[in-house]
Amino acid sequence: MNTTTFDLLVIGGGSGGLAVAEKAAQFGKKVAIIESWKLGGTCVNNGCVPKKVMWYAANLAHAVDDAEDFGIAVKRGETDWYKLVSGRENYISNINNFWDGYVQDLNITHIQGHASFVDSHTVEANGQQYQAEHIVIATGGKPIVPPVPGAELGITSDGFFELQQQPKRVAVIGGGYIGVELSGVLRALGSEVTLVTLDDRILNLFDPLISEILHQEMTKQGIEIHTDFQVTGLAQGEQGIHVNSPDLNLEDFDEVIWAVGRRANTDQLNLQAAGIKVLNNGIIPVDDYERTNVDNVYALGDIIGRVQLTPVAIAAGRRLAERLYNNQAERRMDYDNIPSVVFSHPPIATVGLTEQQAMEKYCGITIYQSDFTPMRYALSDHGSTTALKLICAEEDEKVVGIHIIGDSADEMMQGFAVAVKMGATKADFDNTVAIHPGSAEELVTMKTPHMDHPCHEVDAGNEWKQAASA
Repeated sequence: MNTTTFDLLVIGGGSGGLAVAEKAAQFGKKVAIIESWKLGGTCVNNGCVPKKVMWYAANLAHAVDDAEDFGIAVKRGETDWYKLVSGRENYISNINNFWDGYVQDLNITHIQGHASFVDSHTVEANGQQYQAEHIVIATGGKPIVPPVPGAELGITSDGFFELQQQPKRVAVIGGGYIGVELSGVLRALGSEVTLVTLDDRILNLFDPLISEILHQEMTKQGIEIHTDFQVTGLAQGEQGIHVNSPDLNLEDFDEVIWAVGRRANTDQLNLQAAGIKVLNNGIIPVDDYERTNVDNVYALGDIIGRVQLTPVAIAAGRRLAERLYNNQAERRMDYDNIPSVVFSHPPIATVGLTEQQAMEKYCGITIYQSDFTPMRYALSDHGSTTALKLICAEEDEKVVGIHIIGDSADEMMQGFAVAVKMGATKADFDNTVAIHPGSAEELVTMKTPHMDHPCHEVDAGNEWKQAASA
């Protein structure tokens, strides 16, 4: 069998894989990408990009609902789902075409096929073997469907983006970011939505302030939410799909969407042939430099089980290429204080530690908090709450966490994330002149602490921990 040799072989043409391949090619290396689907990966094809298009459509629907209160003569009719989806797919197709052309312009070899390891330097695809000095695995994740009776009656987020008509009645199973995002979009566009989650609150990994406000807002929008809900199976009824649990059965849905998490997409790579360690959940363990247990094989993005965000995979990929090919031996991804956004309705933005995490890490924290109805709803009866929380640590009140829910949270966080990354204190925020009127100004005008969690000595060994006191 003939073997083609490269300097760098990348398995996976998503955000992380494209980033490391692009940089390596710019450094003059001979690079190949093996991708079994479309370039761009989940983010471009059935993740962040199409999701954001749908989110914008939902926002416009909300704006039309409020327009008459501002004297704008417009009323909303039924959503033209076909037009929306067609426009979205055309937009994505243009991005696919861009990446196809860009990869070609960089002289990166694009191999369409499924990759399987032969040994630590060799990968096979389409019956052809490819060797490289360095191999990067960046195959992303895939939605989880739990093994319960009737699970096949539901669809995943991938299936949501394949819908050719809008379902009238939908159950979303899962209270994480995918579940709340899809629920918000569908409800805004006119579907009846029920969300169920096994956890005791939606977005249970986020600061409780965020979960509480979002739950209130989703309920106000007409979304039915059931927490502590264990799904035991799905069943087909005469009028639709039933969602079964030990305590309550929910019936007659047109679609049921599984949004219970994602799993590393590494099952079919034949990793054992290269001696690459992999955990039972598909995660590939790596060190701080994305190195696997095999010296020349690296992994990045969702498959390493750290922060599963597109910009994180991109940043890690670029830094890896700079280490390998640009003499920056210590260049690596810093996983602290990474900002993130949930495109719910209203949107959420967060950076740094939650209140509980800060209590566990620092000796004394101070909380500043504000909530209000923004001017966007000054003349409307449909106003949603904006809430902001600053978490400040110890005597210098270093800002170690910011949590925002409300209109424009996604846009206002980027600049504040820079401040947190640079180590800004509450005094730095106070010394910044506010932009008025706007929601973001609340972050630099909060004066009175909402709550203090002082430090307490807990044993004779001078070990310290946080003790909450209202």
